[in-house]
Amino acid sequence: MLCHPLLPRAGTAAGQASVPAPPPAHVARTTVRRGPRTHLPRPLPPFKPATAVSASLQSRQSLSLSLQRSYSLSRHPRAHIPWKLPTLEWPFQLPGSTAMVAEGARRRVVVEVCNARNLMPKDGQGTACAYAVVDFDGQRRRTSTRPRDLNPQWGERLEFLVHDPDAMASETLELNLYNDKKAAATTGSGRRGGTFLGKVKVTGVSFAKEGEEALVYYPLEKRSVFSQIKGEIGLKIWFVDEPPPPQPAPPAAEEKGADAAATDKKGAATEGKEGKAPAAAAAPADEKKPEAPPAEEKNAVEAKTEEKKPEAADKKEDKGGKKKSSEKGKKDGGEKPKEEGKAKEDKKDAAAPPPSPSKLAPPPSPSKKELVVAGVAGDLEIRPQSAAEKSMAASGASASYDLVDRVPYLFVRLLKAKRHGGGDNQPLYAQLSIGTHAVRTRAATIAGEWDLVFAFHKDGLTDTSLEVTVHEEAKKPAAEAEPAPPDANLGSVSFDLQEVPKRSPLDSALAPQWYTLEGHSEDSEAACDVMLAVWVGTQVDEAFQEAWQSDSGGYLVHTRSKAYLSPKLWYLRLSVIQAQDLRLPSPPDANAKQFGPAFPELYVKAQLGAQVFKTGRVPLGSAASGTSNPSWNEDLLFVAAEPFDPFLTVVVEDVFSGQPVGQARVPLSTVHRRADDRVEPPSRWLNLCGDEARPYAGRVHVRVCLEGGYHVLDEAANVASDVRAASKHLSKPPVGMLEVGVRGATNLVPMKIAKDSASGSTDAYVVLKYGPKWARTRTILDQFNPRWNEQYAWDVFDPCTVLTIAVFDNVRYKTADAGGDPAKLPKDSRIGKLRIRLSTLDTNRVYVNTFALTAVHPVGVRKMGELELAIRFTCSSWLTLMQAYGSPLLPRMHYVKPLSPAQQDVLRHTAMRMVSGRLARSEPPLGPEVVQYLLDTDTHSWSMRRSKANWFRVVGCLSHVATAVMWAHRVRTWAHPPTAVLVHALLVAVVLCPEMILPTVCMYLFLSLLWRYRARPREPTGMDPRLSHVDSASPDELDEEFDGLPSGRPADIVRIRYDRLRAVAGRAQTLLGDVAAQGERIEALLSWRDPRATGVFTVVCLLAALVLYAVPFKVLLLGMGFYYLRHPRFRGDMPSAGFNFFRRLPSLSDRVL
Repeated sequence: MLCHPLLPRAGTAAGQASVPAPPPAHVARTTVRRGPRTHLPRPLPPFKPATAVSASLQSRQSLSLSLQRSYSLSRHPRAHIPWKLPTLEWPFQLPGSTAMVAEGARRRVVVEVCNARNLMPKDGQGTACAYAVVDFDGQRRRTSTRPRDLNPQWGERLEFLVHDPDAMASETLELNLYNDKKAAATTGSGRRGGTFLGKVKVTGVSFAKEGEEALVYYPLEKRSVFSQIKGEIGLKIWFVDEPPPPQPAPPAAEEKGADAAATDKKGAATEGKEGKAPAAAAAPADEKKPEAPPAEEKNAVEAKTEEKKPEAADKKEDKGGKKKSSEKGKKDGGEKPKEEGKAKEDKKDAAAPPPSPSKLAPPPSPSKKELVVAGVAGDLEIRPQSAAEKSMAASGASASYDLVDRVPYLFVRLLKAKRHGGGDNQPLYAQLSIGTHAVRTRAATIAGEWDLVFAFHKDGLTDTSLEVTVHEEAKKPAAEAEPAPPDANLGSVSFDLQEVPKRSPLDSALAPQWYTLEGHSEDSEAACDVMLAVWVGTQVDEAFQEAWQSDSGGYLVHTRSKAYLSPKLWYLRLSVIQAQDLRLPSPPDANAKQFGPAFPELYVKAQLGAQVFKTGRVPLGSAASGTSNPSWNEDLLFVAAEPFDPFLTVVVEDVFSGQPVGQARVPLSTVHRRADDRVEPPSRWLNLCGDEARPYAGRVHVRVCLEGGYHVLDEAANVASDVRAASKHLSKPPVGMLEVGVRGATNLVPMKIAKDSASGSTDAYVVLKYGPKWARTRTILDQFNPRWNEQYAWDVFDPCTVLTIAVFDNVRYKTADAGGDPAKLPKDSRIGKLRIRLSTLDTNRVYVNTFALTAVHPVGVRKMGELELAIRFTCSSWLTLMQAYGSPLLPRMHYVKPLSPAQQDVLRHTAMRMVSGRLARSEPPLGPEVVQYLLDTDTHSWSMRRSKANWFRVVGCLSHVATAVMWAHRVRTWAHPPTAVLVHALLVAVVLCPEMILPTVCMYLFLSLLWRYRARPREPTGMDPRLSHVDSASPDELDEEFDGLPSGRPADIVRIRYDRLRAVAGRAQTLLGDVAAQGERIEALLSWRDPRATGVFTVVCLLAALVLYAVPFKVLLLGMGFYYLRHPRFRGDMPSAGFNFFRRLPSLSDRVL
C-alpha cells in the first residue's frame, strides 16, 4: 500500500501522537491563484512526464480524500454558507443539492495534449523547445519537452482529481506553453521555467464525457499586450466518473473490535456509556484516522513541533462529530496507554464530542438565495452556477422573486383521513369551502389518502373562515331503478383565517397535524380524523407550482406555468464523393432501353427524417465523369436534433428509369463529430443494396460528420437570442445573467365573445424566449387585468441578443382537458409581442416598464392592452462584456466555411419546424402557432406593409446625407451670409493645416456624442407601430400579408393583388435601371464607346496633369473651394458643363430588349 510522506504509516500505534514528518525537498509550497480567488497552500508534486501520473495519483488518493472537502469549500465563494454544515465523510454533498455522480464515486479530468502548430521561435535559432504546464483545481501537471520543433507532437495524457464534481462547471483549466531554455536536444527534461509561448483557458462547462471527446484546436492567447504569441494547440478534454471504492468487510471489523475489547475491558466500560454504534464503523474510522485537515498539516510542517493531542480528539475532528461506539471504545482502551486515557478524561469537559449526525435533526431547508450561493439550481434553472450568480450572491443581491410582488395565498394541504371504528370502508373525499369557493377532492382509496395542496388567492376570498368537510361515498343501489342514496357526512373542521399562521419562504415546510372532525350525529360523536396543514404563503412557496390554484383553473394541465428547452440542433454534412461498381436495374419496359439516353444520368438522394436533398446529375461513363464511376463531390446539409433519428438513408437513383440503383443506411450514432475544419472527418464506403436480383448494387464513397462548429439558426438572424456553437467544446462562460419579472397586464381586450355579443372573456398567459429556454406563465382565467408575478432567469453569453415576449389567449385548454384530439385543437389567439435587445439595457439596473401590446390582424391593427415587466441585466465583469463586442457574432465555422444565403434560409425553416414539432409534444404542449409567432417564421414572406417599412428605413438612414447636402447647398447659395463666411474661413484653415483634419473631426464627434448623451433612451423600447407602418396599411394589404402559400383567396382578388405587385416591381425595376446607367456611363467614358467624348476627356486629363504639376496642391484646393462656394451673382441658372457632359455619355439601356 502506497502512502504519502506527509502521512504516518498504517502500522503506527494508535496511542502514539501522529506528528507529520517534514516534507521532502521536492515538495514546493506554492499558492495557486486563479483570478480573484486565493487557494489554500497545498503541497504540489514535482514536475514529471505524463507517464508517471497514474502512479502518482494512486499514492495520493488517501491524502486527497481528507483534503478535498476542506479545500473545495475554502476555494469557492459559495463556501460561505449561512447555515452550518456538518463535516461528513466522502462523498460530500450540499443539503438539497442534486448529486451529479454516484454516491462515493470520484471524478477525474483527463487532458490529452496532442500537438501544437506554428509556434513562435524563442530560442534564437528559429525553433523552440516547448513543454506545457496545465493547472486545474489546485493541481499542476506538465508534459515532456519536445526539443527544436515549432510543431511539437506530445500525445500525453494528464489526469486531475476533481474535488467537487458539482462545481466542476465553474472551474477553469489553464494551460501555459513554455520554451525550455536548458533542454537538451536528445532528452525531454528541462527546468520548470522558460520563455512564455502562449496560454489557453478552457472552462469546465465545455468538458465532455468519456467517449464524447474530440480534438479541438485552441488559439494561443497573450499574457500581456507586449507578448509576441502565435500558433494553436490541440487538446482533448474529458472527465471520467469512477465507481465508488468497495466498503471493507464487516466480519474483519468485528474481529478487530473483539480483539481490542479483549485487551482492555475497563476502558470499554468507561467509554461505552457515551453511546453505541455498529461494530463495522470501527475499521473505517481507524483507516481514516491518520488523515488530517490541510490547515493542521500545514501548521505541523511549518512549526515542526506541536503539542501531542489525544487520539480521541483527532478522531472527533476527522469523523466530523460522530459519537464513539462501544466497540470503538474497547479498541481505544486496548491500544492506548493509561496516560492517554487519563489525558482524555482530563480534557473530556474541554473537548466534548459533538453529537452524532444521525441523531441530530437534519439541517433546515436552505432558502432560495442560499441555494444559489451553494450552487444549487433554482426554479427553472437547468444549469450550474454562473459567474453572474456568484457575483450576485457575493454582493448580497436576491436572485429569487425580487422583481415582482409577493402575492399572498392561502395554502391548504390535505394528506389523509382516518375513520373511527368500523364502517363500510367506502371511498372518502373532502370538500373545502371558503364563502362562495367550494372545492372537492378526488375520491381516495380505502386508506383515505389524498396528498393534495390547494392555493386560494387571498384577494378572491369572500369569507373569514375555512371549512373542511369529509364525506363518504354512498354505495351504488343494487337495482338501476332505485335512487342513489346521498353521501354520508363524516364531519367538518373550521379555521379562522385571521389566525392562520404565515410562513416565510426561508422556513421549512409546515408539518401537517391530525384534526378531529366535529360530529354530525345527534350525540355529536366524531366519526373521522383528517390530517392537514393550513398556512398563508406566497407564490415563492415550493408547494405553489404543483398546487390547485384558484386563479388558474385548479388542476388544469394546460394552464400551468412550465419551462421548455429547445432540442439541441446540429448540422449534418454529407459529402458525396463518388460511386463504384454500380449495377443498374433493368428498365421496366424492354423497349424503353433503345429510347433512353446513351449515358444514364445518376444522382444521389439523401434522407434524414422528413428532409430530402439531392445532388446534381452526372452521366454514367461520360467524359464529364472521366470513367464509368460517377463522381459528384457535393455537400448536402441537414438539420439533426437530439435525440437523433436512427439512420441517414443514402440512395443512388437513375433519372431515366426513375428506379433506385441501391441504397445504404448510416447509423447516426457512428457519425464523427467535429468542432472545426482543422480535422477532416474520416470517409467511408457504403455498400448499396438493390432488389432481390441485385443484393449488391455497388458502393458509394461518402464523408459524414456532425458539424459542431456552426450555430444552427432557428429564428430570424436579426433577432437571434443565441449564437453559440452546437459543440460543447466551443462553449464559453456566460458574461452575465438576464432576469425578467412578468408582473401583469392591464386593459386587455375581450378575446372570446359570448353568443349574445354582450360580454367576453380573456384567459391570458405569457411566453418568453431567450436562447434554448422557453418560459410560460400560468394562465389567469377570465381576467382583463391579470397579475402573474412570476420571475425567470437566463444565462447571457452574448449581450447583442434579443429577448422575445408574447402574450396569448388560451383557447385550447377547455378542449384539451375535455379529451379532444390534440391534432384538432383550436389555436391560441395572439394578443401581442415585443422584443428587447439586451445591448440597450444598462447593467445591474432594474427596469420596471409598461409596454403596449399591438397585434396585426387581417381586419386591421388593434391595441390589445399593456404588459408590465421588470427586467434586470446583471454583469459581473465590465471588461468581459467589452470583449464580447470585439468578438465575432457567429462561431468560426460560419466565416471559414460560410453557408450560402439560400442554404441558410432552407436550414433555418427546417430548424423552426423541428423546434415547433418537439415543443408541441411536451406536456403541456407549446402550440406550433405560439412557437412560430415567437420565431418569426413568416419574416421572409411578401408583405406590402413590410416593404414600405423597409423603404422608409432606408430613406431615414439616407436623410442625414440629404440634410448635409441641403446645408452645403444653402452655404454655396449664400442663404445665410455669416455661415458662408465662416465656411470660407474653415476651408482656408483646413487647406493650410491639413494635419488638423482628423483630430478636429474626432473632437467634433466626441463633443457631439457628449451633447446627445442627455437625450439617450432611458428605458427599453418595445414594438414601434409607426416604424412598422401598421396605421397606413389598408385592409387589403393586411389580408394579403396573412394569406398563405398557395393563396386561398378568389381569383379576382389574386389578380388585383398581382397587378399591384407588378406596378410596385415596375418602379423598383426603373430605379435599378437608373443606378446601372450611371455606372455604364463611367465605363463608356473609359472604353471609347463614344470616341469624341473619350477624346475630350483624354485632353482634359492631360491639361489637368500639367496644371496639378505646376500649381501647388493647397492653392488648387483653395481655388476649387472658393469656386464651389462662389456667390450666386457669379453663378448661372443652368447646369454646369461637366454635369451636361456626363449626362450625354451613352449607357447600355438602349441595347436592352
